[in-house]
Amino acid sequence: MYKSIHQQFLKQLILATTIFILILSFMFYGFTKTTIAEDIRDNLINDAQLINTISQSSQTQNIPFSMLTQGDANVDIVQINSKKIIRFSIYNVGDDYFAKLIYPFANKNKYFIKIVKNVNSSQKMLNKIFKNLLIISIAGMIMVILYALTLSRILVAPILHITKKLSNMNENSLSQIQLDKLPLEFHPLANSINKLTNRIEGYVKYQKELFIGAAHELKTPLAVMKLKNEITIRKPRDQEKYEDTLRINNKEIDGMNKMITSILDIGRQESAQFEIPVKLDIINYLINKMSGYKLLANKDSVILNFTTNIKSFDIVIQPTLLNQIIQNFVQNAIKFTPDNNYININTFHTDDYIVINVVDSGIGIDESIDLFAPFKRVGNAQGAGLGLFLAKSAADALGADISIRNRTDGVKGSVASLKLYTNPTCILK
Repeated sequence: MYKSIHQQFLKQLILATTIFILILSFMFYGFTKTTIAEDIRDNLINDAQLINTISQSSQTQNIPFSMLTQGDANVDIVQINSKKIIRFSIYNVGDDYFAKLIYPFANKNKYFIKIVKNVNSSQKMLNKIFKNLLIISIAGMIMVILYALTLSRILVAPILHITKKLSNMNENSLSQIQLDKLPLEFHPLANSINKLTNRIEGYVKYQKELFIGAAHELKTPLAVMKLKNEITIRKPRDQEKYEDTLRINNKEIDGMNKMITSILDIGRQESAQFEIPVKLDIINYLINKMSGYKLLANKDSVILNFTTNIKSFDIVIQPTLLNQIIQNFVQNAIKFTPDNNYININTFHTDDYIVINVVDSGIGIDESIDLFAPFKRVGNAQGAGLGLFLAKSAADALGADISIRNRTDGVKGSVASLKLYTNPTCILK
């Protein structure tokens, strides 16, 4: 059976505090009762000692012992076959309460002083204390209930706020949770939810663009091929014309194959997101990748450099997704960098993250365009236009941030940046 957190917290708080109040009240009552009993016992012992002292004086032998006690008390000398020990007790006869002390008498064997004193006043005081404690306990429990109601509502309010916010969301209505309405303890949770909703929002948006763009990108070459074929078969033509038509068709087929390969890469990336994260030294990883990247750059007459002042930087990450991002940045940089120009890969870090920059000397970008959307291309570049879309999806899966901006050092070109956090969303297994 499902239970409300609010109700469970309320019941447990009331129960725990009530038990605490009752235990505290009984402890106080027991301590008070013991203290009063010890005070009566001490007074009676003082009386018995005074009687022993006075009885040894010949001048006071005719003085009644009861006159030597504090208050009304009956004093007798009794003979008891017992060891010389002090015995004290409180008992009641009907509604009356009495304290009795048996005390050795003047070092005489088997003779004891017996003092019996009425302690109704002390008992009445104890009864008043008990009644007052009972009233205080009942009032305290009422206050606890009111306090528990108020406190439970305060504590549950952030959970209800987040729950209400999430319950009203769907793929067409995604909104951020406002941190100023939540206690500090809930900020990490709210930030995680906000990042997740951003990712879902981007995923839904880009998936729609992906399907529409893929249909368009595949439909256009098919239409070209069909039109070319229809024109070719209308009447007999020279072999050269047929060969030209086949070459055009093959070119369009190659373009569609690239497009289909890119779409398949999206599916493979979805599988890569389930890859087990491992501990990886980012600097060592980049150094090992440089030889392959430099071969690609040299093939296009581009010079690639890697600079870093970091000896090592360990992070828990999924290597396949990381490779997709870095490789896409480097391939784009090579594609847009003119011959005999430079590409620089550099890194820097803080306590919370490491940044990897790929700086090219290309044509730059239009920063008003969302280049991470599917089928967005820079200039007249060849390709399916899905590389950066794949890189963005991989970064989202890693809990990382990527961005592309123009250079600000007076040189034409762009900077592609990857920021990897030291506490990523992936978990080391």
